Amino acid sequence: MQAGDKFYYNNRGRNLYLWRIGSEPINNGIRITAAHIDSPRLDLKQNPLYEDGGFAFFKTRYYGGIRKYQWVTVPLALHGVVVRADGTTVPVVIGEDDSDPVLYINDLLPHLGQAQNAQPLGTAIPAENLNILIGSRPLKDEKENPIKIYMLKLLNEKYGITEEDFISADLFAVPAYKAREVGLDRSLIGGYGHDDKVCAYPALTALFESDDSAHTTMVILADKEEIGSEGATGMQCELMLDLIGEITTALGGNAGAVKANSKCLSADVTACFDPNFADVFDKRNVSYINCGVAMSKYTGHGGKVSTNDAPAEYVGWVRRIMAEAGVVWQVGDMGKNDVGGGGTVAKYISKHNIETVDLGVPVIAMHSPFEIISKTDLYTAHKAFLAFNRA
Repeated sequence: MQAGDKFYYNNRGRNLYLWRIGSEPINNGIRITAAHIDSPRLDLKQNPLYEDGGFAFFKTRYYGGIRKYQWVTVPLALHGVVVRADGTTVPVVIGEDDSDPVLYINDLLPHLGQAQNAQPLGTAIPAENLNILIGSRPLKDEKENPIKIYMLKLLNEKYGITEEDFISADLFAVPAYKAREVGLDRSLIGGYGHDDKVCAYPALTALFESDDSAHTTMVILADKEEIGSEGATGMQCELMLDLIGEITTALGGNAGAVKANSKCLSADVTACFDPNFADVFDKRNVSYINCGVAMSKYTGHGGKVSTNDAPAEYVGWVRRIMAEAGVVWQVGDMGKNDVGGGGTVAKYISKHNIETVDLGVPVIAMHSPFEIISKTDLYTAHKAFLAFNRA
């Protein structure tokens, strides 16, 4: 490795590391911007397909923090991979092309919904009712489960898979929405998965524009943040340390010094003030739309439980580089005390003696099938990440 070299490491097709070697000594540390690329969704269970009442359905297990009532009567697309009995991997995408069918989750008509209406939002749609409707046509001359058999026939014709192959599959349903401009002034962007793609994308664009930086710069696109950063592709995996160790060794540095002198932005979204639900926000400590990228000194819940809580010295350094680069930014907090909370990858990086703070785009209706952000805030995220790489 030498100055100017660029590398990437694809971890199992679910987690990506990209880095560029700077001209300064590696013991000065690495500038790390870490975002996640998973979003709340509906995963298929391992034995998902069944027939009932003239329909075929997929059983699901929801992934991440969703409000279940938001996911019914929404057009859905199916994504993922299936590993067949012979070991071959088959990618699956249904519902994204305009010529594709979409999938769907039923809800109750209002005429028969009095009992459901009386239930709290959190329980009115039970998780076990998030069953995905995939068809209703029976296969001719099949007497037992003819609709299910016909769905298996269609899947086999297109992907060469059998029912048993669902056991070794990672398949999930997401909203089949394209991103759209929102508002008469087109100032907003609506779409699925803003959390956290609206930070992952500017992290990449900033890296690609940082060739003039003396620092070694790295972007991490992590998996499984929405379920606690677990597994071999989440930020609790030791892979980051392995890669930093390899870089350090190749450049003749000291791993402890590299980590101690590295700096990280946990590039993750935060809650945006919504005047329709003003009672859950502390107006003095919340991010606002069109006011720039938001820095969250801490996340977590309750008494700062499960948070990184960046030190004042590091927050002060970030403030200074933002001011010097003319970046418009603001502070952001998830909400009032004891109302709720959330977490990011920050605490999993900072525990390795790497200074870390959260910086990301404010989002309206986070974790919903159609989230809202501001174009202005998205652009300031790019400027902030670029300033960080260069400072």
